[in-house]
Amino acid sequence: MSALNAAAPAESGARASSDGSPGGSSGSSSGGAAGRQQGRVWRWLPLAPATALLLLFLGGPIVYCVWIAFTNMQLTGSSTVDFVGLANFRRAFADENFRNAVWLTIVFTILSSILGQNTLGLGLAGLMRTASRPVRTLTGILVIAAWVLPEIVAAFLLYAFFRREGTLNAVLDWLHLPSQNWLFTLPILAVSFANVWRGTAFSMLIYSAALSEIPKEITEAAEVDGANGVRRIWHITLPMIRRSIGTNLMLNTLSTLSVFGLIWAMTRGGPGNRSQTLPVFMYDQAFLKSLMGYGTAVALLLLIVGALFSLVYLRLMKVEV
Repeated sequence: MSALNAAAPAESGARASSDGSPGGSSGSSSGGAAGRQQGRVWRWLPLAPATALLLLFLGGPIVYCVWIAFTNMQLTGSSTVDFVGLANFRRAFADENFRNAVWLTIVFTILSSILGQNTLGLGLAGLMRTASRPVRTLTGILVIAAWVLPEIVAAFLLYAFFRREGTLNAVLDWLHLPSQNWLFTLPILAVSFANVWRGTAFSMLIYSAALSEIPKEITEAAEVDGANGVRRIWHITLPMIRRSIGTNLMLNTLSTLSVFGLIWAMTRGGPGNRSQTLPVFMYDQAFLKSLMGYGTAVALLLLIVGALFSLVYLRLMKVEV
């Protein structure tokens, strides 16, 4: 009898444990949580070297440049580096040359990116859908060839085109039309045209892919309802490729804001400062005048301008048409 009485508690304890008693479930759940935690650690472990390299070679220079923008660092002259706070930024907003660079950057971006590359790329993409195969092939080769050229090569080609003894004036003289030194009289327009010529292919490719995704049934139904070409473009084509337009505008604007080599090779920001956009102004201050702290502060302001453009485009992309 005593043996039976002793075995009963043991049997009930075993049943309670097997039925999911608090003690058994807590042990299994804690073991499962530990296993899942260990699994997550092992999954992230292969990414650790890449993350460390990004923090070292990307995050480190960014933090260092931000620090330089708040100092009076110079490449030559005084070797003493002092923290000056917001002095470089106050100097920038009080600098007439900086305000001129901001204005020229806005003009250059609107002309060459928003109006130029975006509009011309959309037009070429639409025309290539209806053109014959030889015309599509020739147009694609000519436009993409300008895009794949190195920036410095494209700059020298456009310099030879716009200079006083260049191709454009030779054609105008042959047509008995007035010619001029375009790089001197209209430098910002010349570099804007050069950027349009070089970068339109990117917009054309994006819009060609977007237009190919529009179902033909929708276009055919609009034609049956009597919608002409302009109404079809405004009410059907543009709303359906709205996100592609926003993406293209954002990418084109950001790349245009950072254009340096094209302008520097064609005009060096001149004559005077009539084509000196923010990247050229930043280079002039930081490396030619050795004001590294001031030039880096201008670079940060340019970064903020690009971020503001991105936020505007992302906001517009969320608005329903």
